[in-house]
Order: sequence, then structure tokens, then C-alpha cells
Amino acid sequence: MKLLSLDHLVLTTRNVEACLAFYTGILSMEPVRADGRTALRFGAQKINIHTRPGEFQPAAGNPTPGSQDFCLVAEGEIAQIRAEIEAKGWPIELGPVERTGALGPIDSLYLRDPDGNLVEIAVYRKREP
Repeated sequence: MKLLSLDHLVLTTRNVEACLAFYTGILSMEPVRADGRTALRFGAQKINIHTRPGEFQPAAGNPTPGSQDFCLVAEGEIAQIRAEIEAKGWPIELGPVERTGALGPIDSLYLRDPDGNLVEIAVYRKREP
């Protein structure tokens, strides 16, 4: 077996509208509502939004709002991304800071969504030829 990429992940939220407002308004994701489900799309990935633990089965053993810690890769300059988020009135918890991503050195900043999930926004550093 050779795994290729992450297709989607699931967030459990206390408040769907606040969750959607953050991910669409602050992070510019596209909301998707179909078949009684809510999701967010960006690039080739998706985040499914659940409103209660185990809403759709099978599910994680202990889904809890605010228990996630994940990194989203962005393009552009990390300082500009920070300025954009601050201009929208959302607090930055930390950053930019240097970190290491799956493919090498990244510059990251951290913020929390309305449920308290830690969301890292990262930009890969340009490699010297």
C-alpha cells in the first residue's frame, strides 16, 4: 500500500454557524451543504463538520469540540497571511515561527477556531536552486 494524501478530516463543533463563519470568513474556505451534512472545501481537501459526537457512523471513539490540532498549507508570504487574518479581526496565538512540515522547512502561524481547535497555517520556504 502507498498512501497518497489526506482527503478529509472531521471536526465536531458546538456551533455550526460560528464554525462556518471562521473557516469561510477568516480562512476563505468554501461551505458545502448537501444531504443534511455540512462541510468545508479548500484545494483538493475537505473538512466535514459534525454537531455532536458520533453523528455519522463509524466515527472516532471520543470526538470532542476543540480537541484538534492540524496544519493547513498556504501559498504566499506568511507575513501577508498574518496581516490578512489580523485585518479580519481574528487573533493570532503565535507566529510567524519556523517549523518543519512533511516536506521540509515551513514558516507558521497559529490561531484557534471558535471551538478552540489549534489551526496552524504554514508556508513552505522556497528552496534555493
